[in-house]
Amino acid sequence: MKTVPLAQVDAQAPARAGASLTVAALGVVFGDIGTSPLYAFKETLNPEHGVVFSPDAVLGLLSLVFWGLLFVVTLKYVVFVLRADHDGEGGILALQALARRAAESSAARPWLIQAIALLGLVGAAMFYGDSLITPAISVLSAVEGLEVQAPRMQPFVIPITTLILIGLFAVQRKGTALVGRVFGPVMLVWFVVIAVAGLWQVIQQPQVLMALDPRRAVGFLFTHQAQALAVLGAVFLAFTGGEALYADMGHFGARPIRLAWLFIALPGLVLNYFGQGALVLSNPAAIDNPFFRLFPAWGVLPMVALAAMATVIASQAVISGAFSLTVQAMRMGYLPRMRVVQTSGEAIGQVYVPGMNWLLMVGVLLLVFGFRSSSALSAAYGIAVSITMVTTSLLAGVVALYLWRWNRIAVGVGVLAFVIVDLTFVVANSLKIAEGGWLTLAVAAAAMMVFTTWAKGRRIGLTLAARERLPLVPFVEALAGHMPHRVRGTAVFLNADAEAAPHALLHNLKHNQVLHEQVVIMQVLTCDTPRVDARERISAEALGHGIWRMTARHGYMERADVPEFIRIFAYQNGLACEAMSTSYFVSRTSLGDADLPGMNPLRQALFSAMQRNAGRASDYFELPGNRLVEMGARS
Repeated sequence: MKTVPLAQVDAQAPARAGASLTVAALGVVFGDIGTSPLYAFKETLNPEHGVVFSPDAVLGLLSLVFWGLLFVVTLKYVVFVLRADHDGEGGILALQALARRAAESSAARPWLIQAIALLGLVGAAMFYGDSLITPAISVLSAVEGLEVQAPRMQPFVIPITTLILIGLFAVQRKGTALVGRVFGPVMLVWFVVIAVAGLWQVIQQPQVLMALDPRRAVGFLFTHQAQALAVLGAVFLAFTGGEALYADMGHFGARPIRLAWLFIALPGLVLNYFGQGALVLSNPAAIDNPFFRLFPAWGVLPMVALAAMATVIASQAVISGAFSLTVQAMRMGYLPRMRVVQTSGEAIGQVYVPGMNWLLMVGVLLLVFGFRSSSALSAAYGIAVSITMVTTSLLAGVVALYLWRWNRIAVGVGVLAFVIVDLTFVVANSLKIAEGGWLTLAVAAAAMMVFTTWAKGRRIGLTLAARERLPLVPFVEALAGHMPHRVRGTAVFLNADAEAAPHALLHNLKHNQVLHEQVVIMQVLTCDTPRVDARERISAEALGHGIWRMTARHGYMERADVPEFIRIFAYQNGLACEAMSTSYFVSRTSLGDADLPGMNPLRQALFSAMQRNAGRASDYFELPGNRLVEMGARS
């Protein structure tokens, strides 16, 4: 048997891992933008836009799609935005945290820091709107391919779509690693097949390559000024999903995403769009569904099956992005605690949020039942994504200016160019608000209301609690004169205010009149970085009488594992904290039904509902149920 030198094995392993990650990224990140050919080019040719069919119009539309893919997706996201790597994490809230930290360290004006926070929240809210539309329109557009081959199948489109979507949301608990391994090869086949199908038509009609000339795009916009905005709203459908490249960066890393886009996804998309253009140039009747018309009659049903799998994967891109966004928002104080399942022991960014998963499923199914076709849903698609792209451009500009220290003029010119293009698409998509675009805006507005209400309610709660606070150090000093009975073991009291005595400790002394021989008063802080260096995770101070004040820090993509924090604390300070003799005390504070200053009745009712349904602190901090004591309090 041939042996392989160890050095050679080590050299080959990263290459294999990189290839594996690249294929897995295809299965999670590129599903959305990868399935846009199913409906995007067809929608640009929609007669309702008022564009008269002609070879020049087809070439102009193809040119807009091609140069848009290069400018909006390749240059902006792949080359520029993916550089904004916040310790391996991406997404609009990660970008907001990165921009805010950079601005604060550079002593930027307060209004800029507030604007950064607002931009991040707006972008995050819009992403939730996109997360509802993408699964519905993607799967519907694939299943509608059945009508090309067998019009009698039309009544079965909605039931089949429903079953596929329910199955998709049901497998989310398996995690993105498994989903990526299964879906990655499927998407690889998808891109190869659509590229070959498009290339065959391009060979038949090579004049379609004239669309590579950017003057075709500019000429189309000048000769169709009255229809330009409506058409650009349809052209934008070819770029939706580009934002997922950054949102899902934490799952795979920037390099696999770049490689998958430049060498697989982009060539496949361009060839297919040009193939659709070549087909309608030779057969204008094919504009009813140019994607499926690319294939011979015997190949339509297999392509419907492959497209159905690909559109399930398209949905995966935004669903996994929504999970990452939810975890970031929760740990940054914009959402109440929810149950989060870590689906990978290796990649901390791979998470599953059950509550968000089922909420998304219900919303997506309601959209399918309400709109009933991909054409109807296309009117609701785009506005949220285009606004997210604007916020991304502005926040990335702040990072380039204050963190990377790029030339001010270069940053200004680049950001201005991106924002002008993004705003053009925002205006173009705003024409569709009355036809369905209002829906994603309504979802985004609701998400924004939740973000701001929870953040404000928490601030008010902390302010009210501060009025009743008992300073910790004088309290410990006073214990010397009236020391209660000490019992064996360690008591850990979780407390948000490191300078105040925990309510749970005061209640324990009042009702049980005992104090453990070792007491740890722990404050857990979520930092504005994805991960915290191990050397900075734990800091502790002995206050006397066996009482310690401890601060544990974790990143917004790390788990708040309090038992693990205690293990590290005990090791660092040479203490004996046996797991089975350590009890954990938490206080569950409710603000009750009293009027909260600065909050109107609607927001107060919303905050109360979120507070009642928030996840338990014991679950969030991974406290063992058999050694947990919860004490309630009302402010």
